[in-house]
Amino acid sequence: MSDVSTAATLPGRPDVPVILALRDVRAAYGAIEVLHGVTIEVPTGSVVALLGPNGAGKTTTISVASGLMPVTGGALEIAGVDVTGVGATDLARAGVCTVPEGRGVFPNLTVTENLLMASYTGVSRTEIRDKAFDRFPRLAERRNQLAGTMSGGEQQMLAMARALGTDPVVLMLDELSMGLAPKIVSQLYEQVAAIAADGVSVLVVEQFARSVLGVADIAVVMAHGTVQWSGPAGDLDDDLLASTYLGGP
Repeated sequence: MSDVSTAATLPGRPDVPVILALRDVRAAYGAIEVLHGVTIEVPTGSVVALLGPNGAGKTTTISVASGLMPVTGGALEIAGVDVTGVGATDLARAGVCTVPEGRGVFPNLTVTENLLMASYTGVSRTEIRDKAFDRFPRLAERRNQLAGTMSGGEQQMLAMARALGTDPVVLMLDELSMGLAPKIVSQLYEQVAAIAADGVSVLVVEQFARSVLGVADIAVVMAHGTVQWSGPAGDLDDDLLASTYLGGP
């Protein structure tokens, strides 16, 4: 696997490398195609919001990008290198990390024990703990608490901190705001912006568009397994967003 120094660049922006790219990707569950030529680019150090209603194909896109689901057409690229067909384990070693919907923490392990699950990548335990507790001070307060007894927001912090402990180049978050109070969601997205500012590219799947658009650099709107619109997040038209979610023309 090539390192990120070989990254492709955004058209017209040679100063901004593209770390993750799906190019005309198609994917299917059995005989039923669910992604119909999806193209998405995630530049380095950016937050890309993947928006759309339920059934749009957002989670399937994440599954393809993380190597959990094979493509039936098109290509997946990491740092400009074609990795189509590479499995999830090898993509994780290359720096692709996913926080799945539902967070995926180990409820019967403590906060510290959950964090140390990330040490398989070779990052030292001390570094993993220090980074997690520095970014999320609340986790330091709960370090000996069983993860399953924490609030939903605290569990999401733990899932993000554990993912960052693997030292990823791309962090993918599936439905970050699900089941959380607006104040907690706002705090989490502040951390998403800070993570991107540190150079980690972030692809966020989000059903509730307004939750993420305040920190997103790029927005991609999906419906029916296709990209309906993509561009700078600030240029996303409210009418287009509303019609996509409501199924209008």
